[in-house]
Amino acid sequence: MSSNFVFSEKDLGKNRALASIQKLQELNNAVAISTLTTKLTKEQLSDFQAVVFTDINLESAIEFNEYCHNHQPPIAFIKTEVRGLFGSAFCDFGPEFTVFDVDGEEPHTGIIASISNDNPALVACVDDERLEFQDGDLVVFSEIQGMTELNDGKPRKIKNARPYSFTLDEDTTKFGTYERGGIVTQVKEPKILNFKPLKEAIKDPGDFLLSDFSKFNRPPLLHLAFQSLDKFVSELGRFPTAGCEEDAQKLISITSDINESLGDGKLDDINPKLLRHFAFGARAVLNPMAAMFGGIVGQEVVKACSGKFHPLFQFFYFDSLESLPTEPLDPSDLRPLNSRYDAQISVFGSKFQKKLGDAKVFVVGSGALGCEFLKNIALMGVSCGKHGKLTVTDDDVIEKSNLTRQFLFRDWNIGQPKSTVAASAASSINPLLHIEALQNRVGPETENVFNDAFWENLNVVINALDNVNARLYVDQRCLYFQKPLLESGTLGAKCNTQMVIPHLTENYGASRDPPEKQAPMCTVHSFPHNIDHCLTWARSEFEGLLEKTPAEVNAYLSNPGEYTSAMRNAGDAQARDNLERVIECLDRERCESFQDCITWARLKFEDYFSNRVKQLTFTFPEDAATSTGAPFWSAPKRFPRPLQFSITDPSHLHFIMAGSILRAETFGIPVPDWVKHPKKLAEAVDKVIVPDFQPKKDAKIVTDEKATSLATASVDDAAVINELIMRLEQCRKTLPPNFRMKPIQFEKDDDTNYHMDLIAALANMRARNYSIPEVDKLKAKFIAGRIIPAIATSTAMATGLVCLELYKVIDGSHKLEDYRNTFANLALPLFSMAEPVPPKVVKHQNMSWTVWDRWIIKGNPTLRELLQWLADKGLNAYSISFGSCLLYNSMFPRHKERMDKKVADLARDVAKVELPPYRDHLDVVVACEMTKIMMSIFLRYPFTSAEYSPMILEL
Repeated sequence: MSSNFVFSEKDLGKNRALASIQKLQELNNAVAISTLTTKLTKEQLSDFQAVVFTDINLESAIEFNEYCHNHQPPIAFIKTEVRGLFGSAFCDFGPEFTVFDVDGEEPHTGIIASISNDNPALVACVDDERLEFQDGDLVVFSEIQGMTELNDGKPRKIKNARPYSFTLDEDTTKFGTYERGGIVTQVKEPKILNFKPLKEAIKDPGDFLLSDFSKFNRPPLLHLAFQSLDKFVSELGRFPTAGCEEDAQKLISITSDINESLGDGKLDDINPKLLRHFAFGARAVLNPMAAMFGGIVGQEVVKACSGKFHPLFQFFYFDSLESLPTEPLDPSDLRPLNSRYDAQISVFGSKFQKKLGDAKVFVVGSGALGCEFLKNIALMGVSCGKHGKLTVTDDDVIEKSNLTRQFLFRDWNIGQPKSTVAASAASSINPLLHIEALQNRVGPETENVFNDAFWENLNVVINALDNVNARLYVDQRCLYFQKPLLESGTLGAKCNTQMVIPHLTENYGASRDPPEKQAPMCTVHSFPHNIDHCLTWARSEFEGLLEKTPAEVNAYLSNPGEYTSAMRNAGDAQARDNLERVIECLDRERCESFQDCITWARLKFEDYFSNRVKQLTFTFPEDAATSTGAPFWSAPKRFPRPLQFSITDPSHLHFIMAGSILRAETFGIPVPDWVKHPKKLAEAVDKVIVPDFQPKKDAKIVTDEKATSLATASVDDAAVINELIMRLEQCRKTLPPNFRMKPIQFEKDDDTNYHMDLIAALANMRARNYSIPEVDKLKAKFIAGRIIPAIATSTAMATGLVCLELYKVIDGSHKLEDYRNTFANLALPLFSMAEPVPPKVVKHQNMSWTVWDRWIIKGNPTLRELLQWLADKGLNAYSISFGSCLLYNSMFPRHKERMDKKVADLARDVAKVELPPYRDHLDVVVACEMTKIMMSIFLRYPFTSAEYSPMILEL
């Protein structure tokens, strides 16, 4: 029960397979699960594509593996085991296994700018984005004008790959001259892997997959250690006993004998100290290790069945010996207590188990990561003691899409709060867990809930968040209150963990990824060259048509006088644009029947995909040139073609259907059933009269990539706004009493609401305009919905790694070099672990400090005393402020009158601050020459000068 979340105490004595099946089936009713409780035979494996052995001796494993390896077709064989803080995995997918996609990444592409007629040819691409090609990659070309010989779809090898160019291993001297256009796309080649059977691989393991470069020599030693343990068990019929020196020495002796038999391949040092720890924990399966290896092996099963991602080839060993308490363990402390934690006690000791139980932990988020953390914490016995407490918060509710990876939730929990359901599930795993579930977002607006006393009382914070802003806020709180923060995140098969430990490491916000590159507005609106641009535009149009404009209409109708007054006061292009959209919605495009909605959708199709394109190509013909004489339509721009609407094109009709249904929803118009029948819908569309379009000679189209708005300012904006307001008043008089629209907020997860149908249709029709490959609704959902791909395997591994670090945090005495930050990619697979980065040190004269350091001033100093105290440290403070209120500035003579007032009194009297009941301190900022220092004055409530506690300066 220390590592298996499907068991409860009522299952004690039952067959493990039979006790597991019900809860496993609950995870996914579509999966057929069966049990086998008799002794396993080789022949029983023939019906399976992949088999995983988790508890088997080496002799039997070799026998089963040989059968799987030689079977036709081969059966993927995976063997894994966890022994205390040590783990191993072995894969054999047969003599010839084909990997169809080695990394799972989308093929890299580039937009061609030029191709030379040379041998070899030089291909240059636009500097819009760096190329990700590597020497030896195969690529194909398409859409090239001039040098059309390259459009034959034949894969060609490249070399001399550079950020914006490469050399093509082909003679193009006799090809046509390159004119313009063209896309180059990477070709992903299948890879054949030749696995060795276990019997051969155990003797000749080849290169081990390394996880930690500080343990470069560790895998060969663990390869021997696991063989020695197998021999120990086969000879004595049991595992080594925790704390038994005799057993440890026996294992060390066996390892030494095996090592000596290796001849020239023997190891110089078998590390008896490590083997001693290995022996002591050999009977224990620890939950964090099980979570980590469960994630790794789970992904290997998917690889075996799909050929997607590169398999583990072939041995992987891992240990987290640094997780042990820094103080030597008394062997007597490792003895079992007949508790559910005996396995963990055999590794860490009963005293440490009590520390885990009394820990006060805050888990922020109970989604994919949060569910895994709660499961791990419950099984580890964290916050399960008399003084322990676990607080989890999440303001979200359970959606159907969560069920693929948030395994504490079931179908019947959809619509319920994530935190309460997850807390209840965690309590069922371990009834001793002291857990409180909240539904509050962690942020400035909830500091009355997560107040100073709450943060001060914590031992550690574990983030399980899915956005950077929330992570940064929690990071600042942990920095402020000097609390450890365990951070992690996943992206598909990738995951990372970061440890934030007071005074040892930098904080989360100290290093940031560069902001994601945004496409210029003019590119999105007029010159898209990939499907992402089309989907960004489609999402923007959806929100403008169905959410923002109806909301603007309601804002006007709720208070016409205030709204029009605000527009007059603004008097700018944005105000004019808002008024024009409101009038258009209530006048020319107002819908009173469902036929009106169909008319609206049909005319939108004409406007978006025909008229606008005709206007664009009229303003900038295909042979247009820039002011420098270069072709206007050069890469990355793609010349568009208008679409001709046809009721025989299903994609055209689908756009009309989705658009009309959603338009009807905003006007509160009932949707007839016949709209979903193509023939009847086509008849209704045929009734729409589409006016002819004539391009305008004076149309303004934004081409400046630095432009941030498409609305162009005009000197007569104010006059136009007044005229629009008058028209709007006339429109209002024609509306029914209490008329309001219903704004539609984009919701990606409801497949029946037509939101994604419209966005996908908008994007694909636009892509068709510009000859950009279209995408299906699912792919559109991922991009437009900004869905971060998440899978259960990488989530399990990430949380397992974090919980191995949690052991160190609870112990509280580990050094920087004992902690590990991790980046892993299960698709490759790749594991990269390294010690965290220490905090940046600021030096001033003979002093130095980091962001974690504090200075404490005793008593309740006056402004003069504070300034003198800083001066004694060589810091010349010239300004002190509280929020936006200036308490002191050396340049203001009148501020010298404040010199003998208490600093806290100044904050109260000058800033007029009233300390909320949930705060016991206030913050002032002291600015010094050459350096800025954040100073916090901690106070006791009530807010009277007689009750001030010492002043603390936060550097």
